Amino acid sequence: MRIAIAGFQHETNTFVATPTGLSDFERADSWPALLTGQEVLKTTQGMNLPIAGFAQAAASEDLLPILWCSAEPGGKVTDHAFETLAAQITTTLAKLGQLDAVYLDLHGAMVSQSHDDGEGELLERIRSVIGPDILLIASLDLHANISQKMVDQSDALTIFRTYPHLDMADTGARAYRMLAAIRSHGRPQKTWRQGDYLIPLHKQQTIAGPAKALYDAVGKFDGSDTRLAELALGFTAADIRDVGPSIVAYGKNSTDANTIADALLDRLNRAERDFDGPLLSAAEAVRKARLAPNGRPIVIADIQDNPGAGASSDTTWLLKELLRQDAPPTLLGLIHDPSLAAKAHQLGTGALFDASIGGKSPDSSPLRTQVKVLHLSDGLCTYTGEMYRGGIATLGPSAALQVVGTEVQIVVTSIRNQCLDLAQFRHFDLEPEHASVICVKSTAHFRADFEPIAQEVILCAAPGQFPCRLSSAHYTNLRPGVRIIPDR
Repeated sequence: MRIAIAGFQHETNTFVATPTGLSDFERADSWPALLTGQEVLKTTQGMNLPIAGFAQAAASEDLLPILWCSAEPGGKVTDHAFETLAAQITTTLAKLGQLDAVYLDLHGAMVSQSHDDGEGELLERIRSVIGPDILLIASLDLHANISQKMVDQSDALTIFRTYPHLDMADTGARAYRMLAAIRSHGRPQKTWRQGDYLIPLHKQQTIAGPAKALYDAVGKFDGSDTRLAELALGFTAADIRDVGPSIVAYGKNSTDANTIADALLDRLNRAERDFDGPLLSAAEAVRKARLAPNGRPIVIADIQDNPGAGASSDTTWLLKELLRQDAPPTLLGLIHDPSLAAKAHQLGTGALFDASIGGKSPDSSPLRTQVKVLHLSDGLCTYTGEMYRGGIATLGPSAALQVVGTEVQIVVTSIRNQCLDLAQFRHFDLEPEHASVICVKSTAHFRADFEPIAQEVILCAAPGQFPCRLSSAHYTNLRPGVRIIPDR
C-alpha cells in the first residue's frame, strides 16, 4: 500500500490565556522539533510514539511521510499555526498522486482559536482532498475529546489504553493492523457513544482502579478482523461541548458495533462513583509526608500545576509549605523560571544569591529567598524511564538550586517540561532515592518511573492552571446533561 503519514499533536487547555503558536510546534520539548519528509521516520524510529509504532508495523508498505509535530500543552492553538500546518499536510497530500490510505498521529484534544474541534476540522479537510474511497485512519491520546465529526471523517480511530502512556507505539501499530484488516475485509460498521460525566485526570490513571478495569474490558473486544473497541476518557481542561469520555466501536454490522458500544457504556456509567476521591491541600500533603515512617521516598504530586496539561509549572504553594513545615531532605521539580535559570548560569556553580523563585503566572506569587547553585546544565536530558526512553527532554538552560538553610533542592528550567522521569533529577546530580520527599509537577505520568521507588504517593491540589477539582473550573460550554462528579 502507498500510505501517507503525518502527525499534528496538541492537548489544549482552554483555561490558559497564552496561545500556542507556530514556534511552539517548531521547537523541541519532551518530543522532537517539527519534522518533515524522511526525517519523520528517521528521528522517531524506536521511540514510544504512535507514528513510530505505525511505521514499524507497516515497514513492508510504501510509507510517504509528510510532517510530524507537537507542542507542549497550553492555550488555544493560533489560527496562524493551525492553518499553516494543516495546509502543509493537505497541500502535500494533493501532490502525492494515487494513495491507498492516510494515517494520522493526532492527540484528539486540540482546540484552535477558530475551531473547538481541531482534529475534526483537520480530518474533514483531509477527507475533502483524498475523497471517500481512500482509507483514513488516526490514532488518538487516551485524553482525547472525541466528536461526531472525528468519527464520521475517519475509517477507524485507535486510542491509548494506558495512563501513564506506555502504549503509544502499540496504539500506532494497532492502527496499522486495523488498516490492513479493513483492506482485507472491507470497511466495518462504526458507532460512537459519549459519557454523561467528566473524569478528573488524576483519577484516569490505569495502573490500578476504575480506569484499569475499564481498559481491561476494552481489550476483550479486539478481534482478528475489523472488530474493535476504543475508549477515551477525555481532557477536562478543554471547555468545549465534546469534552469527556467517549467510546468508538467497530463491528461486522451495526448490531455488532452497537452491542460493543452499549456494553462499554454500561461499564462506564457504573464506574462513575469510583472516579470520585479526596485531594489534599499543600499544607495537608506536606504534613502527611512528614509523618511518614523512614524508608523509601514519599512522592507528592502537584497535580494542578502540571505543564503536561498546560499549566505554568511555576506555582510556589507547595514549595512555600515545604519551607514553612521545615521539610526533611526534599527534591522538587520542575519549576519553569527562565530568568532565575539565567541568573544561576551567570553567577556559576557554588554561587549564593537572593532569588525570586517562580510565581510569574497569576496563580501564585514568587518565593523570595537565598539559594545556592548546585549544578548547571544546557538542559538536554536523556530520558531513561519507560514512557519516554530514547527521547531527549529539552529543558533549556537549567539549574539545580538549594534553598539556603534548608534541605530543599529544586530544579529550575527555561522550557516548560513535565516532571515524569527520574533522569530529570539525576541529570543534575540529584538522586531521588536518597530524598525523603520528592515533589513532582505532574498529574499521573510520573507514576511509571517514580511509583516503583516510592513508599507512598500523595496527590496535592494546590492552586494551578490545570483544574483537577472540577467543581472549581468555570465551564461555560458543556453539552446539556454533563455532570461534574463531586470532589470530596
